[in-house]
Amino acid sequence: MKTLADTAHAALRHDIISGALAPGLPLRMAFLCERYSMGMSPLREALNRLQAERLVTAISLRGFFVAPLTVDELTDTTDTRILIETEALARSIDRGGEDWAAAVQTALDALLDGATRHDADRLEQLHHDFHRALVAACGSRWLLDLFEKLYSESERFRFHALTVEARDGTRDLAAEHRAIAEAALARNSALAVERLTAHYRRTETELVARLPPPEAPARPRRRKPGVKAAGSAAPA
Repeated sequence: MKTLADTAHAALRHDIISGALAPGLPLRMAFLCERYSMGMSPLREALNRLQAERLVTAISLRGFFVAPLTVDELTDTTDTRILIETEALARSIDRGGEDWAAAVQTALDALLDGATRHDADRLEQLHHDFHRALVAACGSRWLLDLFEKLYSESERFRFHALTVEARDGTRDLAAEHRAIAEAALARNSALAVERLTAHYRRTETELVARLPPPEAPARPRRRKPGVKAAGSAAPA
């Protein structure tokens, strides 16, 4: 049975991933209660869950904030995603039976068909279904759980990049997805892992180019001549 906290979590998660709640935005309770027409208890539980998913940060005495999007975070997410998903993919290729192979082919066909339509939310779901199908037979709940968390984090970056700048058309994503699936279904683990890694690295390169540059550290203000620094003692 779906609880109010589940509803709050789903609504907040969608708005964070889609960018409706901007990176760094303070998540004040009064604002959230008005926006989602809910009380504080389910929203607070949802925020704690989102913090565990790294979509929200908490700062002592200041409250919750939408987690920032940075190049360092993108690189860390991509590196970890490759580490986890290539292991899960190799295990799925080794252990997956005909049902797994059929599910991969079905997910690929749906993704390729969905790419010809103009429904971003539906396409994102099909993209998730395809990558999930590839690793579904790995036999590890931990790997699948980490897959979901890392997918959500990378999803935020993709949504943000798409709102900043339209894709330039130089990349054939359909061909990349097809090539990964073909190697997996041919039971060629080394080639499938190589293609999946290259796929994620190309996405990382695209997104780095579209993220805002990191802010320069604040420079200390120069003191006026004759003004002592606060707390400094007079020379002896």
